[in-house]
Amino acid sequence: MTRPGEVRLMRRSEIVWPSATWRIPAKRMKMRRPHEVPLSTKTLAILRDIWPLSEGHELVLPSIRSLRRPLSDNALNSALRRMGYAQDEMCAHGFRAAASTILNERGFNPDVIEAALGHQDRNVVRRAYNRAKYWPERVKLLQAWADLMDELKRLAVTNPHAA
Repeated sequence: MTRPGEVRLMRRSEIVWPSATWRIPAKRMKMRRPHEVPLSTKTLAILRDIWPLSEGHELVLPSIRSLRRPLSDNALNSALRRMGYAQDEMCAHGFRAAASTILNERGFNPDVIEAALGHQDRNVVRRAYNRAKYWPERVKLLQAWADLMDELKRLAVTNPHAA
């Protein structure tokens, strides 16, 4: 549920394996506040698979042209186009909206969803007093989201018309 730019610029040093956490520094966040992301078991498995590909370098997802440079701004959208998604169907940033919509419709706590998205409360007074990070709930939320993505993938493979 992070922004595409945050994903593209992910650093190896930001992944905290023992706590299954990704610590994004404030300078890379839209609101200029550090953001911690609980990593689902699926995300951890993917990271373990790709980790050796950038060994000895800073970026987790480097460009194909240079291990020192990040993926381009358009790399994720280009991958979606190659998968057959048209521009008006999906973009990389659209996964944030899709996750928020689907998780809200499934009854997850909206405050937890907003925290997972790295959003600040719009109500200035509430934002000043509510410093909750909803960590245990976010761990469950992101695992549920990853599990749902796995289920949709499984359905699409076994029955292309079901998903």
